[in-house]
Amino acid sequence: MKSLFTPSSMIVSEKGSSRRDVLGRGLGIFAFSALSGTGVVRAQSGTPVMISEAIKLGMYISAYTAKRKGLFTKHGLDATIVPAGGIALPVPILLSGRGQFSITGPGMAVNSTNEGGKMKVIAKIVGGVAMWAVGRPGSKITSLDQFKNKTLATLRFPSSTIQTPTFTMREHGGFDPKENGVKFLELPPGAQAQAVKDGRADYAPMFEWDVSIATRQLGLEVAYSFADAIGSLAWTTSFVTEEYLSKNSQVVQAYCNAIAEAQKLLHSDPSVFVEVSLAEFPQVDKAAIESAATNFLRTRFVVPRNPTISKSDWEAVMKLELGGGAIKQPLSYEQMVDNSFALKASNQFGLSS
Repeated sequence: MKSLFTPSSMIVSEKGSSRRDVLGRGLGIFAFSALSGTGVVRAQSGTPVMISEAIKLGMYISAYTAKRKGLFTKHGLDATIVPAGGIALPVPILLSGRGQFSITGPGMAVNSTNEGGKMKVIAKIVGGVAMWAVGRPGSKITSLDQFKNKTLATLRFPSSTIQTPTFTMREHGGFDPKENGVKFLELPPGAQAQAVKDGRADYAPMFEWDVSIATRQLGLEVAYSFADAIGSLAWTTSFVTEEYLSKNSQVVQAYCNAIAEAQKLLHSDPSVFVEVSLAEFPQVDKAAIESAATNFLRTRFVVPRNPTISKSDWEAVMKLELGGGAIKQPLSYEQMVDNSFALKASNQFGLSS
């Protein structure tokens, strides 16, 4: 059995993160890829742009496909994708001018704008909550009430492994978790699955590839899908500063063109998901990636058909971000989203909704 643990020197810092933080061996793998360069394939020419992703995650497959399949290059961009080390950390990278595009939660764009660093959201990268709860065999969740009086192994606060279950229980279960005996066992990366295995926790909210690693290597099982409860929303987006957008609209259009074409390719040929993921995450077992691909592609909304963001997508994610504590003051679709680039890209290079 392969270890789920990774030396702490290989783990990207999570300080300042608030949702979609990654757990377990996956985080170590993602950090290793970032440090070794295995996740970056440089183009030979084009306008140089740096895409600052929160942390290297399998659900960012649209961007990795655009990179690996030469679609950024096709549309005139020399793009690099670099993990920032936390959900909020792409914001200072964009504000400093070191990066041009982000891949992270839209709440970070809202927080920045509320604090004076005006951002504009331009594309949807993940369209559903790609998070599952794993438990011991026979622990399937058929009703959210079954989470009551249970312990969930999570990353340390702030983390979406706490935020998303909290929101789901309040919004869709009709109860407050703390008032109903739900405990969050906050642990460092790498310890969540083992805490379930040894009985210190009942469930662990996880992203892929961690879900498939935990089920294959520790004998745990998928007990619950948060995406099925929450539905479609702009879970992960790309945004840019308003200043950059005003001066570089053609570059922003090229970026959206590449993302739209990548999402079309993923839906047209599902084998691309596994191919690109194996190239981006060489330390992950092939069988785990193939298992994860099933979870990703069978879960509606997670891999968007195109990068457009609807008003309902935005309002849904604002409710989640506010309910989970990632933002204090939501902002409107009209203020935060410029859907024109993604819409044009989808019409010319992508799929219809």
